[in-house]
Amino acid sequence: MKPFVTLFSALLVAAAPHAHGHAATKNHQTKAHGTPAATAKAKGTPKPAAKKPAIKPVSTAAIDYAGEQVNFGEWQAVREFEDDMVARHGFARSELDAIIRQVRFVESAVQLIKPAPPGKPKNWRAYSERFIEPIRINAGVRFWNENAEALARAEQTYGVPAEIIVGVIGVETLYGRDTGRFRVMDTLTTLAFAYPETPNRADRMAFFRSELENTLLFARTSGVDPFSLLGSFAGAVGMPQFMPGNIVKYGVDFDGDGRVDLRNSAADAIGSVANFLVQHGWSRDVQGPPVYAAEVSPGRAWEPMLGGGLSANFRADQLAAAGVITRAALPALGQYGLVDLQNGADPTEYWVANNNFFAITKYNRSYFYAMSVIELGRAVRLSRAM
Repeated sequence: MKPFVTLFSALLVAAAPHAHGHAATKNHQTKAHGTPAATAKAKGTPKPAAKKPAIKPVSTAAIDYAGEQVNFGEWQAVREFEDDMVARHGFARSELDAIIRQVRFVESAVQLIKPAPPGKPKNWRAYSERFIEPIRINAGVRFWNENAEALARAEQTYGVPAEIIVGVIGVETLYGRDTGRFRVMDTLTTLAFAYPETPNRADRMAFFRSELENTLLFARTSGVDPFSLLGSFAGAVGMPQFMPGNIVKYGVDFDGDGRVDLRNSAADAIGSVANFLVQHGWSRDVQGPPVYAAEVSPGRAWEPMLGGGLSANFRADQLAAAGVITRAALPALGQYGLVDLQNGADPTEYWVANNNFFAITKYNRSYFYAMSVIELGRAVRLSRAM
């Protein structure tokens, strides 16, 4: 159980409110990251330099919601979950009962997790203006300057450009300013057993149940108060907003101090983002930038290519034959996908994307998200060079 001790210590320090979250599954929306597995280790990680501050329990005054005191222990599904934890992990039933009695029902988490109602057409430019703006760009320049060594080392180790890592952390939490102040036990329990009525309700409840299981196992192994763990309304934590299971799977101790701390260690956040992207398809061997501006022919032979999902399925010659023309030449040996960025009543933008672009969409299943990461990173790089 040692990975839980080393990887979850990052979750024990309070942070600012987080409104982004990782929960939905549709394109142009957010998605929770992954399931637990083995701890990832950084290559070439330096020896520890200085100890980080001791972890202290978080006061309930730090949370940003009231919550409702309900007796989850009376719910049949919760009792079955406890039975499973006793049978598979040897928990004492009395211990679990005592923990469950302290859990609060968080109605705001239920409301925030719901898919957005149908309304205005998707608008890429309106979406991107939330992220490609002066405050975030200036904060990105400071973050890059303060963490230039770790970013350069991550680029060398993983092959992920510094500007992409900077873009991810900037879009996710404005470089750690907005990481979340919900008690993880409250939100995960609420969503595991009271997820709103949606077509994918059963799958989402199972996911949050597994994250609740991980949290309880960690708390027992490390001897911490499970109610000291803070995150977003969906349980995402730290600068890069990893779900707890994903911290275990992709978290990297990039500063070499013996634990992964995604709240307080920018180096760990940088290494973990790079590792996540590589594990989801980013390759230093892919030639060219992640996206190329494109124009499409009136004949619309290219239209079926929009159904390719989050993967690159076409060769450059196939795109050209269908009437997709890029302003810059595509490397002939690459694989590509056609990306449409809708702009409401204005014309749709078209881009040709390679596998590295689609690796970013695995972080968040959204073309809008991936393009925001790319554009923010580019804007920070250009601003920093001025």
